[in-house]
Amino acid sequence: MPSHVTGSPLEVLLVEDNRADRHIIRQLLSEYDSNHHLNEVEDGEEALDFLNRRGKFLEAPPADLIFLDLNLPRMGGLEVLRQLKAHPGFQMIPVVVLTSSRSPSDVKAAYQAGANLYLRKPIDLEHLQELLRGLSEIWFRHAVFPKAQGTSVG
Repeated sequence: MPSHVTGSPLEVLLVEDNRADRHIIRQLLSEYDSNHHLNEVEDGEEALDFLNRRGKFLEAPPADLIFLDLNLPRMGGLEVLRQLKAHPGFQMIPVVVLTSSRSPSDVKAAYQAGANLYLRKPIDLEHLQELLRGLSEIWFRHAVFPKAQGTSVG
């Protein structure tokens, strides 16, 4: 049983521009845990629209957890992270950076901007399965989450 506030399915926002990666992540997470709802956006601007319930995301649920790629079109993941962590309404949402970037400067910048965890996406499926299994165990089964505030940023 998840330990987030409501006991209802955990609302996870996946911010990932690569369609194949989104598909694989969605499939694997659904195999490891059924008590979450995965919302998906393709870029940083859509992520902020989703969180602020703007445009096509007027009915979007408040996010409990964000999986964020760094290399995104329109607005990069680091800028999204900075805006989220600078705003009182969203700064408590845990953000897991899940990216292919191997740059030490990206790691440092992500943690400086407020990332809760920085993970490099493995290249092969077997290691990705292992990573996502571990993520679902920690974040979906054991983590305790603050109540979403639902105020806007960006």
